[in-house]
Amino acid sequence: MNELTPESLELVRDHTVYACVMGSRAFGLATEASDTDRRGVYLAPTPMFWRFEKPPTHVEGPREEQFSWELERFCELALRANPNILECLHSPLVERVTPVGEELLSLRGAFLSRRAHTSFSRYAASQHTKLVADVRIHGAPRWKHAMHLLRLLLSCRDLLRTGRLAIDAGPYRDRLLAVRRGELSWAEAGAWMTRLAEETEAALSTTPLPESPDHARVADFLHRTRGASAAL
Repeated sequence: MNELTPESLELVRDHTVYACVMGSRAFGLATEASDTDRRGVYLAPTPMFWRFEKPPTHVEGPREEQFSWELERFCELALRANPNILECLHSPLVERVTPVGEELLSLRGAFLSRRAHTSFSRYAASQHTKLVADVRIHGAPRWKHAMHLLRLLLSCRDLLRTGRLAIDAGPYRDRLLAVRRGELSWAEAGAWMTRLAEETEAALSTTPLPESPDHARVADFLHRTRGASAAL
């Protein structure tokens, strides 16, 4: 992570264009013990790119559980269908949005494509491997992580089915929280994961999502935004 310097603190404090709450609170799965995970996007002033030392691509802090990306880096990751980044754009808990942030949100559909199937599935497979290791070593998975993996699989399946990304797990809240409490066996949770993975594969053949994101539209947004910042 980048060290929190006075300059990076200023970027988050004075140049954030979009900020939201993520994690369990955004997913509708919060409990009394849940942290408040904050995510944001800042626009580094264009003149900062005209020097040898470039502005940071991301900043951790200054608050606990807070992480922000520079706008260009955020868009790069979103075009790659990074699950965490795409979900940030769909948080129902928005804390700050500027006109630039509003235009970024208007591009949510431009970032969505069938690439999400690959990126979400790879992330899910990585998390599943860790859960299996936990079961082998400790006799049980980390149930909170199992819950969030199931939520991710549900989100990916429904994205492919509908072409829309919804992160609210409300319809599945009771059963997901039962997983978190360890009230389902690992065999039951694993069977649910397998079924969701199969349903996701089936949805890929009929998904309304385009093959690729609208790179040109995002590039135009970045070009205009950088140009406006340079003129200030």
